[in-house]
Amino acid sequence: MYQDALLFLTGSWAYPAIEMLWRGETHSSMALAGGICLCLINHICCGVLEDNNIFSRCLAGAGIITGVELVLGLVLNCLLGFDIWDYSNVPLNLLGQVCLPYSFLWMGISLPAMALCELCREDSLEEQARKIFTKKKR
Repeated sequence: MYQDALLFLTGSWAYPAIEMLWRGETHSSMALAGGICLCLINHICCGVLEDNNIFSRCLAGAGIITGVELVLGLVLNCLLGFDIWDYSNVPLNLLGQVCLPYSFLWMGISLPAMALCELCREDSLEEQARKIFTKKKR
């Protein structure tokens, strides 16, 4: 639970930060997207698929990010009319909400996301806390 909260908060900060660097602007909904994506990447890519090769895990991460972006895009842009993003002019797009070129970028982002998830593993956090808060006997 603690790990999920930490990952959600980290993702909700990182996703908008990446978008600010890339596009120069973001929307508050990207914090929600980032938190959801990082939690799902942790559970699927670093959990269920942990024994798979790195390429298939990155491919799954790209699918997760693309899927979250599609669902949020359909709700926020198409249903509610917020017009936060529009990939209609990008080749191989689906309803202007996701596109294949960006999905390839998400594969690259999945690798550091998985590394971050591994750093936040509960056993790693517990071990770090133990090192910090326990004194060595002399």
